[in-house]
Amino acid sequence: MHLAPRVLRRAVAGATVALLATAVGCAPQPEEKAASAPSGSRASACAKGKLATETSGKLTIATDEPAYEPWFKDGKPSNGKGFESAVAYAVARQLGYDKSAVVWQSVPFNKAFAPGAKTFDFDINQVSISDERKKAVDFSSGYYDVRQAVIALKGSKAAEATTVADLKGLKLGAQVGTTSLDYIDDVVKPTRDAAVYAKNDQAKSALKNGQVDAIVVDLPTAFYITAAEVTDAEIVGQFENQGAAPEQFGLVLDKGSALTPCVTAAVDALRKDGALAKIEQQWLSDAVDAPVLK
Repeated sequence: MHLAPRVLRRAVAGATVALLATAVGCAPQPEEKAASAPSGSRASACAKGKLATETSGKLTIATDEPAYEPWFKDGKPSNGKGFESAVAYAVARQLGYDKSAVVWQSVPFNKAFAPGAKTFDFDINQVSISDERKKAVDFSSGYYDVRQAVIALKGSKAAEATTVADLKGLKLGAQVGTTSLDYIDDVVKPTRDAAVYAKNDQAKSALKNGQVDAIVVDLPTAFYITAAEVTDAEIVGQFENQGAAPEQFGLVLDKGSALTPCVTAAVDALRKDGALAKIEQQWLSDAVDAPVLK
């Protein structure tokens, strides 16, 4: 696009009329191509069922193992049951891939958003969108608004907490790399270092064994844990959202992935037509409310 101004200057200096006419005739062409290329590229890149996926004709979706309820059912992401399994298949359909074209892959939680090339098309595993994580990976738009919650054994001192200040002197635990752990460190700011675990299963065991006073997990997980896994525990309360925007889970993609706008458009369409709300009602309806810790 720098050609035309140079040629015009030469024309003013005495270049031939023919050269000037050639320059003027050619100048608009790159502009027209530049204007039309992005739109055409986007349409081509997001053609249903024909995305530039890891495996041609297939959509590879990753999550951690074990796959916890209520996000997945019976530890089987491929069965379409549980909130995130249902969301994953709904996104796949929006992208033009039926259930038979979806391939599931096991990827540890922390590895999903660590720097480096990915072997999946997108990961779904309760990964909260954050500016820090965006340095290493791409995110779709949010598919679920979430709050963090505190769980303690019934009758314990921790179970009596009603404010964030009440938590400061407690031994708290959470899974490594999670916003649950961030809430302990950045919101509670306890006087004792948090206990950090590789998996939520380990955090739950530590709570049952009295190694920690309380653990922090997302609210739907808290409802499931207290209802089905650690039945002598209860939800102490939930934290208020930090900042103007709610914490959201997003689908994780490789940094700079050509699929990011396609997957984001799919999530946005599911939110707009009410499909996400219906899936949430079906699988997370029990996670309704809990006291707010202020």
